[in-house]
Amino acid sequence: MADKTSKLQLRIFDGTRQLFSKPANFLVQIVDGQQTQQVRQDFQSPELDFNLPFYDNLFDDYTVVVSADGYQQAGFVPVKLSEQYVKTLDIMLIAKDPGFSFVNARWPAAKSAFPFLGGDVSEAAGEARYDGLVEAEKPLACLLNLGEAMSQIALSQGTPLDYIKEVRWDAPYAPAQDRFFGWCDVRLIDQVKVGAAAGQFAVENAPGLFHPGATSSWKQIQFGEANVQLTFHENDKKTIGGVSCVMIEPDIDYYRDLGAHTIFEVVPNALTHSLTDPAQVYVLRWIAGQTAGIPEFAPLYTIT
Repeated sequence: MADKTSKLQLRIFDGTRQLFSKPANFLVQIVDGQQTQQVRQDFQSPELDFNLPFYDNLFDDYTVVVSADGYQQAGFVPVKLSEQYVKTLDIMLIAKDPGFSFVNARWPAAKSAFPFLGGDVSEAAGEARYDGLVEAEKPLACLLNLGEAMSQIALSQGTPLDYIKEVRWDAPYAPAQDRFFGWCDVRLIDQVKVGAAAGQFAVENAPGLFHPGATSSWKQIQFGEANVQLTFHENDKKTIGGVSCVMIEPDIDYYRDLGAHTIFEVVPNALTHSLTDPAQVYVLRWIAGQTAGIPEFAPLYTIT
């Protein structure tokens, strides 16, 4: 039995990345590391404080799950608590049938953030092509998720975005809701290898099994959830502006360790054989970033 206490501040946000403002009853469940339920209660406030047992061992690795009627359940594990400080945990809830707002992701903003979206065609053609993605919604949400996530990967020289020259728009490589294909400077591969040697990425063996035609692949291992995977198709080559390029296939998986997340309701796509949902990636990657204390994951769009 624990004689000491630890403090947890729980903050609940919506898909606009703002504190939850709509009236709601939040069911909060908190389980300690020995699987003892410490809290199961409804609350109306999006900002909550809890005093929880402190064990000074692995029992302090808590699981926190939040749900509300009409919204997708969300949570985080492990939430490591301490008697020395207040731990703040930010959780995001989105509607069970979420919408996308691209009001801040129109062509000028998108092209400024990601020049490779239109470098291969005229301005008018690039805008028309991009507007088609806005109408499709999920492929654009995926592309913006990946763009924002890659912008936060610090390589020894730049970020992966600095090496991507073009997006492929031709079938079957056109942007999809779970990945996009593009052309990148071949030097990105060495940059990823340097990152892997420093513990930033883990090599993915037999990449062609899930990525037909792939020759090499590495997955970011910074977070427990929503890590970027960079897959290369080195037999597909193109020269762009005098730069030797190969085809790249970025995507994001839900969980690094599937077994650690069995408490959550979301059935991973690996089990259902369904495509990764960009709205789920948005939530998981935002929560992971907030918990890690890095700059906010803030794609050009929001979820309504």
